Amino acid sequence: MLKLLPPTWRAVSALALALASGTVHAETWAVTDSAHPLTAVPAGVRVIQLDDQQRIEAQLSQKLPPNPHQAALAARQLMSSPAGAALMQQLAAAQQGNADAWSVGVSKVPAVVVDRRYVVYGQPDVTAALRAISQARGQR
Repeated sequence: MLKLLPPTWRAVSALALALASGTVHAETWAVTDSAHPLTAVPAGVRVIQLDDQQRIEAQLSQKLPPNPHQAALAARQLMSSPAGAALMQQLAAAQQGNADAWSVGVSKVPAVVVDRRYVVYGQPDVTAALRAISQARGQR
């Protein structure tokens, strides 16, 4: 099922900027979680795993001792290490993905979103979802 997402200021301003520069590139997101794996994901498609934030937070937590004082010390040590910095970057990317999916109104997974405007729900085959969006856009 193809749905037209409500415009957001961010999407409208991005489209205006793209039109002003003379180039429009389709921005494509595949939004899912670990319970709904995707197939046939073409290169260039941004995959947003909605449960990545919880997975990363659990990974961070499992390495901490149960004593709160020791846990705080261990957390500071981890954050000052290259591994900790990498985990924090992953956490920030996961949070941004969740915010982006929320900003366009994604309500189910899997969802394939094009140009923050068109969405197909329930299709794990990203290539097939993109075909459906392309066909629907051609009929307009």
